Amino acid sequence: MITATGLELRAGTRILLADTTVRLQHGDRVGLVGRNGAGKTTTLRVLAGEGAPYAGQLSRTGPLGYLPQDPREGDLDMTARDRVLSARGLDVMVAQLEKVHIQMAELTGTARDDAVDRYGKLEERFSTLGGYAAESEAARITSNLGLPDRILEQQMRTLSGGQRRRVELARILFAAADAGDGTMLLLDEPTNHLDADSITWLRDFLRGFSGGLVIISHDVELLAAVVNKVWFLDAVRGELDIYNMTWGRYLEARSTDEQRRRRERANAEKKASVLMTQAAKLGAKATKAAAAHQMVRRAEALIANLDEVRVSDKVAKIRFPEPASCGRTPLTAKNLSKSYGSLEIFTGVDLAIDRGSRVVVLGFNGAGKTTLLKLLGGREKPDTGAVEPGHGLKLGYYAQEHETLDPDRTVWENIRSAAPDAGAQELRNLLGTFLFTGEQLEQRAGTLSGGEKTRLALAGLVSSAANVLLLDEPTNNLDPASREQVLDALRRYAGAVVLVTHDPGAVAALHPERVILLPDGSEDHWSTDYLDLVELA
Repeated sequence: MITATGLELRAGTRILLADTTVRLQHGDRVGLVGRNGAGKTTTLRVLAGEGAPYAGQLSRTGPLGYLPQDPREGDLDMTARDRVLSARGLDVMVAQLEKVHIQMAELTGTARDDAVDRYGKLEERFSTLGGYAAESEAARITSNLGLPDRILEQQMRTLSGGQRRRVELARILFAAADAGDGTMLLLDEPTNHLDADSITWLRDFLRGFSGGLVIISHDVELLAAVVNKVWFLDAVRGELDIYNMTWGRYLEARSTDEQRRRRERANAEKKASVLMTQAAKLGAKATKAAAAHQMVRRAEALIANLDEVRVSDKVAKIRFPEPASCGRTPLTAKNLSKSYGSLEIFTGVDLAIDRGSRVVVLGFNGAGKTTLLKLLGGREKPDTGAVEPGHGLKLGYYAQEHETLDPDRTVWENIRSAAPDAGAQELRNLLGTFLFTGEQLEQRAGTLSGGEKTRLALAGLVSSAANVLLLDEPTNNLDPASREQVLDALRRYAGAVVLVTHDPGAVAALHPERVILLPDGSEDHWSTDYLDLVELA
């Protein structure tokens, strides 16, 4: 289904993957893992045909469904329902049926008879192609992914990034359910923007899927339930370690492999040391110089054949800024309402963010959590009401879809834009703490992985002196070590925070005082009773 031969991937001059040959076929369910920045997203993109390798060849057969981290394809004027149905070409027929149905109601006489005849033929063809059953199947998939009818009836351009991503995931799964065994699914962080019920449903769907699958995910429970192979992308060696086993057995085997490598290195270093010591003794004698030289070559060969020393993977050191001084209530909103077309998101929302306050926004998917943060951050305008900045307000906004980053500008240009008054060396030092160095500074933001985009966006926040942070899913796309750094930064930050998240750990780190419930906009004192709602929201 997918075969890669002699594959080499690079980011600038940095080798992500060297001379790799892999084969994906029916029944393979692969978990692609490795630290943030190792090249997982790049690898998946190349396998999908969305990017070109530096060297090597790829061949693909059969249908393929690819979910990138930030899908931007498709006609934005199309409704979400039609976008899903278009996976099987049914959207055109549905539109034709609706058009002729309207004509049947409006026309009279022979013209109406002709319309009735056309409708009958279209309906017969639609039914023959399994259209009604397919519509029912699409409805089941979209419902399980948290896409109610009111969302499906909207144009794609009116939906949030998270909603569009769920539509694309539904479209891919709808196509795969029809194509069956021959389909290959390549999914990059498919659980992002899904609530707990949707994640459980997706886990069951993928477990029963009979085609091929490669999945990148930080959801360990999903990997444990679904994969039967693991590809570990080693950022130190630029190699792909292949484990033909389940997730649990992989964890044991990986630990054993690391212990073996450490023993091999220790033994080789010991032997090399003995050889070098003996060579030094022999080298003092002219008659033994050749033997000494041979021992040195053997010692060097022993060391050269070893893997590089594996140190703990580097983790970005994240500290949110020391907040600038401000008034008692730096941010207020009154009577906020927002609709997209005929879809009302929320109405009449009031809130006041006091200095140093900590607020969590909760609500089911589509309730307007991201929209509220966009209004507070000035990214969109409310239909009614106003956002009123208080004395000394300095906002920092983290967008879950990384909209604050310009994908066509480099890492360096993005950070300069975020902190135009900061010195060049100060910004280089800051980027270094977020693991961006050397040629990576000249890499376009649009080519970064989800985890790297998250780190760059967070670096932009740190470069400010914001006293109110608006954080929309700040732990998405992060490996466990990086996620813990973000949580620690939340604990330490002295300014005000308005947080949207599905991560209970992020809420616990924030120690919120208040909760805002959408779409009603009601406000309550925080209670641990709300924790169950976090994963469902």
